[in-house]
Amino acid sequence: MDKIRIQFTLFSAFYSPLISTMSGGFLKEEGLDPEWSVAPAGTSAIAALEEGTVDIVQSALSQAFGPLSRGETPSATHFAQVNEMDGFFITAREKDSNFTWDKLEGADVVLFGSGQPLAMFKYACFKAGISFEKINAIYPGGAADIDSAFRNGKGQYVQQQGPFPQQLEADNVGSVVANVGPMIGPCGFSSLASVPEWLETDMAARFMRAYSRTRKYMLSTPASEISAAQKPYFPNIDQLVLENCIETYQNLGCWTPHTNITEEAYQATLDIFEYNGLINERFPYDKVCRGINFS
Repeated sequence: MDKIRIQFTLFSAFYSPLISTMSGGFLKEEGLDPEWSVAPAGTSAIAALEEGTVDIVQSALSQAFGPLSRGETPSATHFAQVNEMDGFFITAREKDSNFTWDKLEGADVVLFGSGQPLAMFKYACFKAGISFEKINAIYPGGAADIDSAFRNGKGQYVQQQGPFPQQLEADNVGSVVANVGPMIGPCGFSSLASVPEWLETDMAARFMRAYSRTRKYMLSTPASEISAAQKPYFPNIDQLVLENCIETYQNLGCWTPHTNITEEAYQATLDIFEYNGLINERFPYDKVCRGINFS
């Protein structure tokens, strides 16, 4: 077995297509023994690539925008998609079958305070026809801080990735009232990246064969089976909660069968970052993305 080193920027069930390469045994079928980690809080996983301590990172296309805006060549190349849609949920204190986005105006909403999660949320508000400036935003910190803040009584609504919202429901702390993804539509939300040299290796081709099979598995396998295999990776999440989360993502369309980052998804991401004033030019696709030949 050859060791393959994988790092997640964030670790959640939203990134199940990558998690299941490990839990489903697909990497081992290619003779790859995965060693995985999560980037320290406040540190980009791209830094681990640059240091040579990992082979692949779960990242976002936007990680390339900073270097490109400075006229630099990004150190990492994004070679496959993970999610082709935002995977955040809006959870309310109480059930609300008649929820509409305008109810967020004037409400206290616990949110991620920066980066792509906030940019996507602001764009979703724009698409929903509401004013983000009319929301009373609360920014506690990272995912765990956000969950703790809402559980401790802060906010009328909270923005979270699965399986946090499903666990809130199971604990009778809140109720999911909206999905952010469908409001925005398909986009290049999250991706896999590595250094260009690694993309030419036999290990890269073997990884992509495993990853391609995993993506088909994610859509053809019952969520109960996927969650049972993944449960050791989520020791603090109830298995039924994990199953519910995975089934929701299967139905949302976040996990498409294809592995490539499409031009359309890439352009949609540029639209979102341009709207937020986070980029001043539209960078060419081939400056950020490329594929791996794994046939």
